[in-house]
Amino acid sequence: MRDRFCKIVATFGPASAAPDALRLLHEVGADVFRLNFSHGDHETHGKVVKAIRRAEAISGVPIAAIADLQGPKLRAGVFNGGGVDLAYKQTVRIEASDAPGSDGFIRMPHPEIVGALVPGDVLKLDDGKLQLTVTAADGDSVEAVVDVAGRLTDRKGVGIVGKMLPIPALTEKDKRDLAFALECGVDYVALSFVQRPEDVLEARALIGDRAGIIVKLEKPSAIDSLERIVDIADGVMVARGDLGVELPPEQVPVIQRRIIRCCRAAGKPVIVATHMLESMVDAPTPTRAEASDVATAVYQGADAVMLSAESAVGRHPPAAVAIMDRIIKAAETDPEHWRALDMEAQKPEATTADAISLSARHISKVLNCAAVVAFTTTGSTALRLSRDRPPCRILGVAPAHDVARRLVLAWGVAPSVAPDVERFEEMTALAEEIAREKAQVPNGERIIITAGIPFGRAGKTNTIKISRVGAA
Repeated sequence: MRDRFCKIVATFGPASAAPDALRLLHEVGADVFRLNFSHGDHETHGKVVKAIRRAEAISGVPIAAIADLQGPKLRAGVFNGGGVDLAYKQTVRIEASDAPGSDGFIRMPHPEIVGALVPGDVLKLDDGKLQLTVTAADGDSVEAVVDVAGRLTDRKGVGIVGKMLPIPALTEKDKRDLAFALECGVDYVALSFVQRPEDVLEARALIGDRAGIIVKLEKPSAIDSLERIVDIADGVMVARGDLGVELPPEQVPVIQRRIIRCCRAAGKPVIVATHMLESMVDAPTPTRAEASDVATAVYQGADAVMLSAESAVGRHPPAAVAIMDRIIKAAETDPEHWRALDMEAQKPEATTADAISLSARHISKVLNCAAVVAFTTTGSTALRLSRDRPPCRILGVAPAHDVARRLVLAWGVAPSVAPDVERFEEMTALAEEIAREKAQVPNGERIIITAGIPFGRAGKTNTIKISRVGAA
């Protein structure tokens, strides 16, 4: 079991495709693996899921798999000669067409986007390197003035700042990828290009309860409905790279903190992603600023931090995971980290489950308990305990592998699978056994046990017990 609370998500790619590479990444610290469906084919992704399950069987520890769907990709078209130079204050025409563009003409294969543009709209091209402002529009084409000049080459990305676009979050490709990912048995689906709560509900109708939904917050329009989106999702990813294209850079850290606080209040796992150890794509060590960035996410209370290109195409995937592991541990040994978590403790709701989880947190502090063992049918009890951030390990005990795997993403939760117990004495004995085996809790140490009685009924956590391991 990891000796840290914040989790690590590693993206699989060519750099981690060697035999046993995935297992090595797990051994050095990766808890969750992300499959990026923007790249690769179904055969490759299917092999990765099988490799994750093999690593899980060998380690005896649940490992979660996230299928990250591509979502709509808005791109400029191609150009005669491969690109055009855009001069400052130049006026250009943007048309909805598949024909090649030329000097002064940008053509986009997205008529619904061109038709939605109005004067005053701001376009960011090529990951924000270029910027245009629309000055005139007639529905079929628009005129725009160049605010940030440079060369625009074939098929570069296009973002429209602060605009709710008339396109769904799931493309036909996404639906095919989703069906395949669910068939493979992934634990989470990451939904790209979410603009409104309805995008999440559309995905939920297709997914049902076969996988959890992680909403990638990469569009500023989604932030306007943040609380509602978080409420209907199972987790959130702060996609800072895409947010940074449409938002001023100084706003991204502010939005990151707001999202983390919202997820913490809702008890939903939140992943901080993009450019965390970016220099390690090539270099064997990160910059000091990158180390501080990872630590900041930990201090803010993120459930997980993510590696993208660093583990997918970088030169040092195991080193990137191991260094991220060390940074998390260093931040979590800082007493100020725990004081900050206490200060941001969430107000409990008037429910039995909240009363139990809050009591477990206080008891663990007063008695210096070694672990909280949470028997949970659906995972909700362990997630509620995770929200309250007790200063000890949360051992989530679930009767099904899919429930245990989804709990891997939650802060501080070390899940395991065990059949439902039927008697109180059996529960206590199993809790002590798991505490000894999974968390190396020695005899004589106190643990807290939470469960629902009658056993095996979802949503009925109503019991808390303090036990001393090996006292019987």
